Amino acid sequence: MARDRRSKSAAADRRRPQKKKVSILNTESVEWIDYKDVNLLRRFMSERAKIRARRVTGNSSQQQREVARAIRVAREMALLPYSVRQVTQRKGGRRDRDDRGPRDDRGPREDRGPRDDRRERGDEGVGAGIDDTMSAGVGAGEDIDVELGAGDEELS
Repeated sequence: MARDRRSKSAAADRRRPQKKKVSILNTESVEWIDYKDVNLLRRFMSERAKIRARRVTGNSSQQQREVARAIRVAREMALLPYSVRQVTQRKGGRRDRDDRGPRDDRGPREDRGPRDDRRERGDEGVGAGIDDTMSAGVGAGEDIDVELGAGDEELS
């Protein structure tokens, strides 16, 4: 156990000492952080529009609070985005869809036929057989006659 502690501290001693981050606000001598100064505020945000941490920016705690407040107000005023949509390319795809070809080759919906052709294909999914139940049951505008049993009361 003692050997592990010594090796960890020895490894820490061999590393270069971390250089303290200097705040952009200090180098450019910014005294007031304005929510309308979008170019300055974007420097404290990541590509995905997240507010960068103090250890990354080098801000003091008071500067970080002011920057965060200014970014939140600028987001509210729609000067800055809350988040940025990441567009990624997927490698591969679903294997069961490979045989269908690209969507553009299938043509418009009107050319492919009505959606009710599911029963002809053998697809018994949601909504299959609705026409059968409608034709066997009561159609629109027809009345239903129900006889009351001995214990049933008629509601009016």
